[in-house]
Amino acid sequence: MKILVATDKPFAAEAVSLIREVVEKSGNELALLEKYTEKQQLLDAVADANAIIVRSDIIDQDVVNAAKELKIVVRAGAGFDNLDCAALKEAGVVAMNTPGQNSNAVAELALGMMVFQARNHYNGTSGSELKGKKIGIHAYGNVGRLVGVIAKGFGMEVCAFDPFVDKATIEKDGVTVFDTVEELYSNCQYVSLHIPANDKTKKSINYDLLSKMPKGGTLVNTARKEVICEEGMVKLMEERADFRYLSDIAPANADEFAAKFAGRFFFTPKKMGAQTAEANINAGVAAAEQIVKFFATGDETFRVNK
Repeated sequence: MKILVATDKPFAAEAVSLIREVVEKSGNELALLEKYTEKQQLLDAVADANAIIVRSDIIDQDVVNAAKELKIVVRAGAGFDNLDCAALKEAGVVAMNTPGQNSNAVAELALGMMVFQARNHYNGTSGSELKGKKIGIHAYGNVGRLVGVIAKGFGMEVCAFDPFVDKATIEKDGVTVFDTVEELYSNCQYVSLHIPANDKTKKSINYDLLSKMPKGGTLVNTARKEVICEEGMVKLMEERADFRYLSDIAPANADEFAAKFAGRFFFTPKKMGAQTAEANINAGVAAAEQIVKFFATGDETFRVNK
């Protein structure tokens, strides 16, 4: 089988080497398309590919139409909104992600941004400590759980809300569980956001919800910018000089934040949650291993377009 790694932002060389080892050891062929600049290059490359590994590359209807031999696509990472899952399913192509492989990197970034903000961006003025503060984890998946582990190391009191995870499972980790999202935001000075972007969650983090946070409220978003109601966020920060917003990707109205809220926000220059050497390798190798296993045994454990 021909396995194509199509990445306009390539994996690290070490990751590619390990991916190649996994693919070729299993008797499959590896092809690389790196740093491509035009969509047509991707369409040409997928023509005879049986499997594709991508990062944030867009796999849409055009790609599906061009990839006549395609059986499986794996997004090396947790989020998969760059995959047209419906088009892939219609074509009989399995779509997967690699959950958990970059979770620690994202969790460390979330806490790193909290420290950066609490110490006033290291501008020489007196800041505050995380110890003793309550942190609410909105969605207790792989990343959320690790945020809780690290936060405990800082001496924070960890709380969570996730209607899709059994309450007893969360409580076993020594985490206080709230039954509603409103309770979580009302009781926590820090909230770390880990929900996916879908029709139900887009713009769900809005003015009404955020306004419930106590004095010194800080929202940390390492999920997707689409889940934030940006207009509501601006309104809240205009009304509350104590509120802070940290995000692993700049909102569409970032210039407005810069003009109005200096020192009260931080946005990474691009999505950086998974941008560590370790996560880069882990996600890429996991993607290759999942494809190899799928071809060998039909395993669809991490399928996202059922």
